[in-house]
Amino acid sequence: MSDGVRTARGTVAVNARGFGFFNEEGSEASAFVTPPELNRFLSDDVVDATVTTGDDGRSTASKLVLVMRPRTELYGPVVLHRGAPHVRVDREVANTDWPLTCEGAAPPAGAQVLARIDGTRAVLLEVVDAPDSQALVRVMARHGVAASVDPSVLREAEAARTIPHALGNRRDLRDVPTVTIDAASTRDIDDAISVLPADADGALRLLVSIADVGAFVREGSLLDADARARATSVYLAGRVVPMLPDGLSSDWISLLPGVDRLCLTAELRIDAEGAVLAVDVYESLVRSTARLTYDEVAAFLDRSEVSPEVAKVRAAAPWWRTVSARLALARARRGGVAIARDEAHVVLDRATGLATGIEPVRPTSAHVLIERCMVAANEAVARWLVERGVPGVFRVHDAPDPDAVRQMSETAARFGYTAGFGASLSPLGLAAFDQQISGSPSEPAMRGVLLRSLGPARYTVYPSQHFGLAAPLYLHFTSPIRRYADLVVHRLVRAYLQGTRAFTLRDPDVEALARHINHRAKLAARAETDRHRILVAGYMASRVGETFAARIVKIRPFGVVAQIDTTLVEGTVPFEALPDGPCEPDPLRGEVRTRTGSYAIGDALTVRVVRADPELGRVEFGVAEA
Repeated sequence: MSDGVRTARGTVAVNARGFGFFNEEGSEASAFVTPPELNRFLSDDVVDATVTTGDDGRSTASKLVLVMRPRTELYGPVVLHRGAPHVRVDREVANTDWPLTCEGAAPPAGAQVLARIDGTRAVLLEVVDAPDSQALVRVMARHGVAASVDPSVLREAEAARTIPHALGNRRDLRDVPTVTIDAASTRDIDDAISVLPADADGALRLLVSIADVGAFVREGSLLDADARARATSVYLAGRVVPMLPDGLSSDWISLLPGVDRLCLTAELRIDAEGAVLAVDVYESLVRSTARLTYDEVAAFLDRSEVSPEVAKVRAAAPWWRTVSARLALARARRGGVAIARDEAHVVLDRATGLATGIEPVRPTSAHVLIERCMVAANEAVARWLVERGVPGVFRVHDAPDPDAVRQMSETAARFGYTAGFGASLSPLGLAAFDQQISGSPSEPAMRGVLLRSLGPARYTVYPSQHFGLAAPLYLHFTSPIRRYADLVVHRLVRAYLQGTRAFTLRDPDVEALARHINHRAKLAARAETDRHRILVAGYMASRVGETFAARIVKIRPFGVVAQIDTTLVEGTVPFEALPDGPCEPDPLRGEVRTRTGSYAIGDALTVRVVRADPELGRVEFGVAEA
C-alpha cells in the first residue's frame, strides 16, 4: 500500500451525531468513520480497518471488518420500520436501529426493551417497565455492562460449587484468628486479615488471605471467558453486577464466617518501624472467625468499644492498631497521596429505587486500616514475583510531567495553598502537600482536582513505579472475585508455587489482556458515574430554588462546574449565567475571564439550583448572592 494507506486494528467509538472514530490499538491515533461505514457496527467493536491519511494529516477509516464484539446486549424503545419491530439503540452505541426478533408477539412501539445481540439482529430478553429500572438498564447497556449471564456459564458456576474446600497440601490457618472487614452490605467477601503478636525482636506478622478464585474458575472455561470479558464487577447504586455469577461470588468462594475457604495468603513480617522484613506467599485453608463491619471496627479502634463480633477476636484486636500505625509510618517515609477520600453516598428508597438523600461519607480508621493492609500485600506480592522472575500484570502510575506539576501548583494557589513543587514532583513532595489539605473545608474538592491532575493508573506487563502510592512495584492481588487482573496474578502465583518455572516475560498476549482490562475498568467507572449522576439529578429536582455554598472544581467549554461543600453534588453554571459576561474560558489555566474579573478552580461560590434533568443526569446551577 502507499504511504498514506495502511491496515490497522482498533476499536470503534460512536458519536451521537451519527459518525464515529476508529481508535487504533496501542496508539493515540484515531481516524474518522463516515455514517455509512459505521452502520453495521457498535461502540467498542474491535475491527480491522483501512486507514487513509491525507496531506493535511487527517485520517479516515474505511472497509471495517468485525474482529470481536464485546457487547452482548442492546437497550432502547421499540420502533417500527415498514411494520417490523426494531430497537432504537442509544446513539452513543449505534447509529442505526436493529431488527428485533421475538418468540411471541412483539412489544408495542415505545416499549423499552433489553435484547441479546445475535449476529445482526436483536433477540428480545425482557420488557423493562419501571422508570428507575429503565434508567439503570440504559446506563448498563450504554457502557457494555451485561445484565444477563449465559445459561452455559451458570451451569459451569454451579459445577464449580462441587469443588471442595479441602486442606490437601495447603497450610492450615483455620485456628489463626482471622477477620473480614467490609461494609455491612458487602456480599462478595474476598479478603481477610490476621495480625499475630510481635516477637522478641518486635516484629509482628500480618497475614492477608485472599479467596483462591483460580481453584474454582478453570482458565479457558466458559466461566473464565465470561469473567475475562467483564473484567471487573460493576457497583451501581442499587445494583451490583458481579464479575462472577452470584452463587460463586457471594457464597461458595466468599470468605464467610465459620466455614473453610481455600485462599492464597501473603504473610508479611513487619518490624517496629514499619519495614517489611520478609514476605511469604502460599496456598492456605482459612476459616474466618468473625465478619466485621467498618463501623464496629472503627468504634473499637477509636473508642475501644467491643461489639459481640469483635469480642470473638478480642485478644488479637489491639494489634490492628499496631499494624495500621506501622504501615502508616512506612508510607509516610516514602510519600504519596492517600487513596481513601470523601464520597457522596446516595440513599435509595427500597420500594421505588429513587434517591431520597445524599450523604457525604468520610473514610474511617477501619477503612484506612484495610487500605493499608491491602496496599502492603499488593506491593509485597509484586516484589515477590519480580524477585523470582515470574511475570505479572502490574499496576503502574507514571510521575506527572512538568506541565502537570505546574498546573497542580496553580490550582493549589487558587484554593489558597502554596504548593511550591518546583519544576518536578516527588512522592514525598506530594505527601507534604497532602498534609496541607488534610482536614480543611476545601479538602474534598481539592483532593478530587488533585487526583484528576495526577492521571489514572493502568495495568501492564511492564513493571514500573506507582507514583501515587510511592511504590517501586505494585499490582492487584487482593480482589480476585471482583477484578480479573487479580485473578491473572493469582494464577501466576499458584503456577510458581506448584512448580512451574518456564514463564514468558512481557508476553504480548498478556499485555493485550491488560489493555482490555484497562478499557473495561474505564467503562465500569463511567457506568458508575452515570448512574450516580442520574440519581443525584433526580434528587436535586426536588431542591430547585435552594442555595448552597460550593467551590469551582472544573472548567468546561460551556461553563464552570461547581461542587456543593456539604453533599459533594456537582452542577454546571453555564457561561451565560455568570455575571459580567461575555466569558472567555481558559481550561489550561483553570479559569474563566469576564469583563471585570475571573472565575477560577478553587473559587468559592454560592449557587442556586436552577434545574435538574434526571434522564441526562445533569444539574444546572446559577450564581446566587453570598
